[in-house]
Amino acid sequence: MARLAALTTAMLAVVCSVTCCQAEGYGYPAGSGGGYPSPSPTPPAPTPSGAGLAVGFYTDACPNAEAIVRDVVKKAVEQNPGVGAGLIRMLFHDCFVQGCDASVLLDPTAANTQPEKLSPPNFPSLRGFEVIDTAKAALEAACPGKVSCADIVAFAGRDASAVLSGGRADFAMPAGRRDGRASSANDALQFLPPPSFNLSVLTASFAAKGLDADDLVVLSGAHTVGRSHCSSFVADGRLNTSTFDMNPALAASLRRQCPATPTAANDPTVVQDVVTPNTLDSQYYRNVLSRNVLFTSDAALLRSGQTAAAVVQNAFVPGLWEHKFAAAMVKMASIEVKTGANGEIRRNCRVVN
Repeated sequence: MARLAALTTAMLAVVCSVTCCQAEGYGYPAGSGGGYPSPSPTPPAPTPSGAGLAVGFYTDACPNAEAIVRDVVKKAVEQNPGVGAGLIRMLFHDCFVQGCDASVLLDPTAANTQPEKLSPPNFPSLRGFEVIDTAKAALEAACPGKVSCADIVAFAGRDASAVLSGGRADFAMPAGRRDGRASSANDALQFLPPPSFNLSVLTASFAAKGLDADDLVVLSGAHTVGRSHCSSFVADGRLNTSTFDMNPALAASLRRQCPATPTAANDPTVVQDVVTPNTLDSQYYRNVLSRNVLFTSDAALLRSGQTAAAVVQNAFVPGLWEHKFAAAMVKMASIEVKTGANGEIRRNCRVVN
């Protein structure tokens, strides 16, 4: 533990020399003695925080529910790892808007032409809807009207994590959510933090959903898989030669792949993790430290002593991030859930009953 604390302090000295974090008032907390507590060798198990949710919720009503979802997700992700990244992102995008209630799945209708899935943060980049449809169809065949779409999204995010991590990020996911009946593109714009946010705004947006700074750091690690449209970072000036918090070699590579001014007709995608793009692992944090990350929000994690220390520990303590990721995913999946009569169980995930 002493060795880890020394490593964390040493790495933070390097980080701060690059990002000026202490000069900007983001130094160690008063009285900390210049370091942070080392992580426990056996971190506590994740615990659900959503009222009314429980592990094994469908044991009686639909005993094979989770196995059915996992089988569908496993086949889809093994065929296309990018779908797995999309399913993890889908859970985040669902839970931050209206709570974890599958509102992101609803298609436009005459009465609601602009649901969440058509909002700029989701369209056209969010993917995996067809996997949810396949899982729902299988569940309706096995046990009609028993499993909510919101729980399918939560199970799918968990199962995609397990497949992409080779089983290192696998965990129990409490269930019992009900599906919402409302979906608004404006709500998605209001609540989903864009990759251009700085650290203070990111922290505030997570706090509004009951998530702390460590959850922010841990969940950002999902950027170790998947692809991003060039427009997500080019507009922020991330590829300018004057940008100090991106590795010049990465910036040069991205300038070759991305147009200077992306448009809807010309907006290529690039991998988010240039080292292990199809594996859910802690490589992301080493990328953050080496400035090999795409987004302003990624680079921002080094702008405070607290978040930079978490980056260092997630980067170098084997297994720590995977355990924290499990806990953070369970915590996120319990945001503002609807249970009991507070929602419904849709027959079709794309439309309300």
